[in-house]
Amino acid sequence: MKRPTINDIAKRAGVSIGAVSFALNGRPGVSLETRRRIIAIADEMGWRPNAAARGLSESRAHTVGLVLARPADTLGIEPFFMKFISGLESQLTLSRTALLLQVVPDHAKEIEAVGAWWAERRIDGLIVMDLWSEDSRVATLETMKIPAVLVGRPRPDSALPAVWSDDAAAVAETVDYLVGLGHTRIARVAGLPALEHTRVRGEAFRVALARHGLEPSAIIDTDYTWEAGAEATTFLLTNRQRPTAITFDNDVMATAGLSVARKLGVNVPGELSIVAGDDSQLCEMVYPPLSALSRDVQAYGMNTARTLLALLDGKEPASYQDATARLRIRGSSVARSGSDRPV
Repeated sequence: MKRPTINDIAKRAGVSIGAVSFALNGRPGVSLETRRRIIAIADEMGWRPNAAARGLSESRAHTVGLVLARPADTLGIEPFFMKFISGLESQLTLSRTALLLQVVPDHAKEIEAVGAWWAERRIDGLIVMDLWSEDSRVATLETMKIPAVLVGRPRPDSALPAVWSDDAAAVAETVDYLVGLGHTRIARVAGLPALEHTRVRGEAFRVALARHGLEPSAIIDTDYTWEAGAEATTFLLTNRQRPTAITFDNDVMATAGLSVARKLGVNVPGELSIVAGDDSQLCEMVYPPLSALSRDVQAYGMNTARTLLALLDGKEPASYQDATARLRIRGSSVARSGSDRPV
């Protein structure tokens, strides 16, 4: 079935194409009665504006970009990304703005993709995730004058608005909880070491343990995958001084760690407590269900989209601090037997 055009509407209404354009775009030039009649006919015919043509006339693409510099299979593994993107979409849809997503191997390819989008006027702005401590993308985006929102802590070297949560406070809460249960040998299975939030969490982990007079049992950097989580847990649990508690940077590695513990005959939570750094249904689908740092990831995505849309509307949004993840206690963590520490 052919999609109706403004020419079809003009013929049905018996007016000029210009009059239809004025009426449908809310511009002066037609009477109120004619405007109402044209809009009624357009609705009856099922007319919808052509997004491409509208974008050209408004110098807007009505699309924002998101490039992820990670292995493509990450999207199929980590529930975090799907929840975050769902939050983005739910907010962008309200303003009839599309999300253009691409997965690339590294930052150089990300800058290349964004540069092409911007030159071709395919995007109005950008969402920047997985910030590195030393991140060349930020300065490049500012040089190119691309409106962008950073998903991560505000950067002192950039005026770009950021949407972030306090990772350090969440890690400190986890350490305090485990020490309170009597654990003194606590290990951390971390994510990619180049990422800024990995550095922030690692430093918070060390500081929180030092506050209790303890040192990390071990800190192992990984790539967030199931395989890396399993390998790290195997190393930790076959060590002579194996930890009595392990925190994992995401839910995927935590479930891998639980699986390895079972294979090695290490009882969870009797001999080993586990806490996941992200919360999802994965944490409740295993036994025992995993204690985890929980937050509304969809709301995180919605707040990011709102900030970017405000920026595109010519406003100057401030950086937004999202809710801090809170520890949700489940069956994978218990007090150490014979511990003299308070629970």
